[in-house]
Amino acid sequence: MLEETGIVTHTDGIMAKVSIQKKGTCEGCAVRGVCEPSESGLEIEALNSVHAAAGQTVKIEMKPQAYLRGAIIVYGIPLAAFIAGAILGKNIGESYLDVINSDTSAAIFGFISLIITFIIIRIWSVRTETKPEYKPVITAVISEQ
Repeated sequence: MLEETGIVTHTDGIMAKVSIQKKGTCEGCAVRGVCEPSESGLEIEALNSVHAAAGQTVKIEMKPQAYLRGAIIVYGIPLAAFIAGAILGKNIGESYLDVINSDTSAAIFGFISLIITFIIIRIWSVRTETKPEYKPVITAVISEQ
């Protein structure tokens, strides 16, 4: 379980924006290449399950598998779709399309599959936006400010 502490900067219903300061532990984190916080820190949106108020220091937890799953969905699936679309486009171009070059049809099919994949991922993202398994969750109020 990834755990962090931060200060609530804003609340909106069941969600809260939390400012997290970068720590030395970022260097040893398994997902540091995906996160990339700035030197001043990182502001994230988390489910406010403990009804924390602005200014409170809170503990935030997130499952590392969810973080990595999200990275694979956002980066890996579009890459695979682009490659598959390019291969399909090249094969179709060589077999059925005499009007255009097979490399051109590979590029067209690759980009079309990439765009379709991004649309599908965006729809999935909107549907899963508030599910706790995909969002950080505020689990405890540590102190008042």
